[in-house]
Amino acid sequence: MDVLSRIESTLPASPPEKHLGDGWQLMRIGGIPLRVHPSWFIVLVLFTMAFQQQVAKLPAAAGADWISWSMGLLTALLLFVSVLLHELGHSLVALREGVKVSSITLFLMGGVARVERECSTAMGSLRVAAAGPAVSLILGAVLLFSVHAAEHVSPLLGNLVAQLGGLNLVLALFNLLPGLPLDGGLILKSIVWQWTGSQRRGIQVATASGRFLSLLALMIGFWIVLRGGGFAGLWLVLLGWFGMSASRSQTQTLALQQVLKRETVGPATSRRFRVVEADQSLRSLSKLRLGAVDSGDSCLQDWVLVCRGGRWIGFITDQPLKDLPVQQWDRQTIADHLQPLERLPSIQQTAPLWEAVLALEDTEQGRLLVLGPAGLPDGTLDRCDLGEAVLKGLSVKLPESMLTAARRSNTYPFGMPLGQVVKSMRASGLLDDQSSDGSSR
Repeated sequence: MDVLSRIESTLPASPPEKHLGDGWQLMRIGGIPLRVHPSWFIVLVLFTMAFQQQVAKLPAAAGADWISWSMGLLTALLLFVSVLLHELGHSLVALREGVKVSSITLFLMGGVARVERECSTAMGSLRVAAAGPAVSLILGAVLLFSVHAAEHVSPLLGNLVAQLGGLNLVLALFNLLPGLPLDGGLILKSIVWQWTGSQRRGIQVATASGRFLSLLALMIGFWIVLRGGGFAGLWLVLLGWFGMSASRSQTQTLALQQVLKRETVGPATSRRFRVVEADQSLRSLSKLRLGAVDSGDSCLQDWVLVCRGGRWIGFITDQPLKDLPVQQWDRQTIADHLQPLERLPSIQQTAPLWEAVLALEDTEQGRLLVLGPAGLPDGTLDRCDLGEAVLKGLSVKLPESMLTAARRSNTYPFGMPLGQVVKSMRASGLLDDQSSDGSSR
């Protein structure tokens, strides 16, 4: 099964080492790391046993178990070579479309080519999705055309070529089923995207189709199992379960993207700054900081904004307290060490949350000054504020202890990779998707 639409960040690769969750890297093909997940060995054993039983029935292998087992293993290995060629078809076309391929991994369900982003155009996405099934169709046709010649060499060779030819056709046709995460689902997504101008609408249609096909596979698989179908039924159940899991994951991703595009910074804003008057002494700033230490409230360590006559005129850092002797703190005022507000990273209240994610990624301090309609300070936004707003948009509520821990470390709650999500959305063109369903602002 092909999961080309999965977008993941990559780790530096070195030969052969085990990457947690990605399996073992065996080699590089055209600069693309080839990896084998531990689950692949399970299906290799199962396929070898299935092919061995089929070969053992042939007259040419009668009474020679080593021949049937050798041919069974060879058939299973060559089947996965076919899967690898299928994924290489995706990968090479993706590279031509300007999309970097992170890796190709063989695993329990077949193979997956992981890309850093999707194509930014519907037709480019369609070409990448169609390349894998095209390779399998061509390979299957060539092998089936060669069966007669192979049988003249050896009946076992003829059986091997026929098996691989048929399996490649099955691989192609199966992947062309119109539902994510299959290639056919990606093709359907691209067609709807091209027709409607909305990539999001294409994903929604292909996800719904994939959910229906997965449910159908589960029902048929259970029916076959109940009728004593054994391996075939269990395999369909496994495929259906995997498809339903992928569908749920895609639905959650769509919901997250919708929240990031729909919700604005205003409701997520907190007020994590302190205000002092410009004519106050530096000692007042020292007392403010000592108060933060005594109360154990790390939020008091945030920005200190400066006012004069009710007007915002700048901000002050703790640097003067470090540079000047204590005896000078009563003689010098806040105004003597004022810095302009423009130096603080800021964002408008009306900006969507995805813009805030990118802005936070560009800051050293990991927080932003939120500006109201008049361009005046209205509050602050840190990673925890933003993450909490996203979770609220998804109707998810975390325990207060988890939010407190995230705020102290200035990280997104639950380790949400919002930066990676937004960068993927931008690279894939989702932030430019002016669809009629109101998904973009």
